Amino acid sequence: MAAYVPPGWPQGVHPPGSEDFERTAVAWLLDVVPADYRLYGVLRRYPLALAAMAAHHANACVAGARGGYRTARTELGDALPPHGLDALLATYRAEGRRLVGIARAVNLVGRALRGEEFSPQLADATHQDPAGATERAEATDTAGATDAAGEQAAAKEAADPQTPSGEAAGKQAPGKQTAGKAAPGKRTRAKEGSAPATQRPARRAS
Repeated sequence: MAAYVPPGWPQGVHPPGSEDFERTAVAWLLDVVPADYRLYGVLRRYPLALAAMAAHHANACVAGARGGYRTARTELGDALPPHGLDALLATYRAEGRRLVGIARAVNLVGRALRGEEFSPQLADATHQDPAGATERAEATDTAGATDAAGEQAAAKEAADPQTPSGEAAGKQAPGKQTAGKAAPGKRTRAKEGSAPATQRPARRAS
């Protein structure tokens, strides 16, 4: 019976407990980290050390993608055309999903290197998983980042007196300026209604 591997297990890495598990795990982890990591023999001798460094690197990449997505409009909104900015945000979303998957896979491999055995149970699905938590946070940020950035841009524009909308925001609407005053027609009618009776024309005797 083949060993069970949980969802998100990386392709090319043999199941935990198999003969080539550790060798394939090390090879895959070395592909995850920067190429210069291959220069350090300690990472090949101690796969757990490699898994720990790979986890920090993968999580840092996820955080970087999330930060870049949130600040893209303020950093590049004036330099890129609208369609270019939209394409950049789509790239951040796609790359963020890919990086989250890598971070989850690194976490699984690291747990397997520590001797943890996986089984198709609910307990395994709900196991504390930093990569899974990162994915949930990434999904939340992705859903709200665009709206939040749009609101910030609108607020900035409204507060800037140099922009047309800022000028309009600093002025009261014509209707509001006269809201506390009676209309000219009403003042005239009220004045005529309060005229003394002696000023009214006398009726002709029949």
